[in-house]
Amino acid sequence: MNTIPPLDLTRQYQTLDAEVGQAVMEVLRSGRYIGGATVAAFETAFAHYIGTQQAVGCNSGTDALYLALRALNIGPGDEVITTPFTFIATAEVISVVGATPVFVDIQPDSFNLDPDNIAAAITPRTKAIMPVHLFGCPVDMTAVMAIAQTHGIPVIEDCAQATGAQWQGQKVGSIGHVGCFSFFPTKNLGACGDGGAIATNDPELSQLFLQLREHGQSERYIHTKTGVNSRLDALQAAILTIKLRYLDQWNQGRDRVAQRYAEILPTLPDLVCPTIPAGGQTVWNQYTVRIKSVDGTGTERDRVRAALQEHGISSMVYYPRPLHLQPVYESLGYQPGDLPQAERAAMEVLSLPMFPELTAEEQDQIAYGLNAAFAVHQAMP
Repeated sequence: MNTIPPLDLTRQYQTLDAEVGQAVMEVLRSGRYIGGATVAAFETAFAHYIGTQQAVGCNSGTDALYLALRALNIGPGDEVITTPFTFIATAEVISVVGATPVFVDIQPDSFNLDPDNIAAAITPRTKAIMPVHLFGCPVDMTAVMAIAQTHGIPVIEDCAQATGAQWQGQKVGSIGHVGCFSFFPTKNLGACGDGGAIATNDPELSQLFLQLREHGQSERYIHTKTGVNSRLDALQAAILTIKLRYLDQWNQGRDRVAQRYAEILPTLPDLVCPTIPAGGQTVWNQYTVRIKSVDGTGTERDRVRAALQEHGISSMVYYPRPLHLQPVYESLGYQPGDLPQAERAAMEVLSLPMFPELTAEEQDQIAYGLNAAFAVHQAMP
């Protein structure tokens, strides 16, 4: 029995070994490791891919969100509406700039922020809406942008898991005022280390991003703002430039894997496979199913996950506790039951192995293992 990991980056690297090696050696020989032509070339190529006028590299997706908030002058006393069902970085940066995250509940099928819940959360202190295209699935940006325009609120898209995803034929990250991307190795476009980028069509914001990522420097050794050190290094830019050429091909591979999952996974009343919202094109950073919870604790999901592991199949839980119930946000006063869809998702989600190189044989093993896992689960008292 083969052991199947949630993600195997070595398979991707094997196809790029020679190209990446050559690009890395060229950077090393150049002696220009921070900034320079290699970084600028990637920023231009990435902006063209996303469909924006500018893209600015930075050192992580978290910093991309932070720099976006800073550039929009969001700080103490302000509120930012976002989802409670995502990685902590989304809300964390709101807190870091001194603003308050305002969580609204999610859609049960897409796991994304539900636009129907946004309007009721808007107050005079609301300074931005931050939707997250979770698991590679695009948020309904038509609805989000309509609400934002009505109230004159900027939209910061968290595209960390969704590079290449589209809503109504337009790539995410080019729809809102700012698009923030992560190049963490597990992402669809992943570096060999940390990296991120901010995309925008606003040249003034782009200049602010450039300034803030370089210690608030307006010209060399002249600092007009308090910035940070958040630069995408040339080695990562060189690697990302190569990988960007293959991104659509890899995303198509993920789509094939997802389609086959939909065909071969067992049809069981307690197993819910993911769906794509009408108008959306997902890029399947994760393939996340739901194991329906009866007792409201997630015990059923955990039993299935343990049984899968016995069959050599690794899986992940993204995310076991929603943000509004995290200890760090206890002071905001949210209580269990306030955001029921996010809380239920946290008890039911299970992400199966997902990467473009996953073989048909491995998927068959996963389907068999899932069937067996449910048999074990259903036999439990």
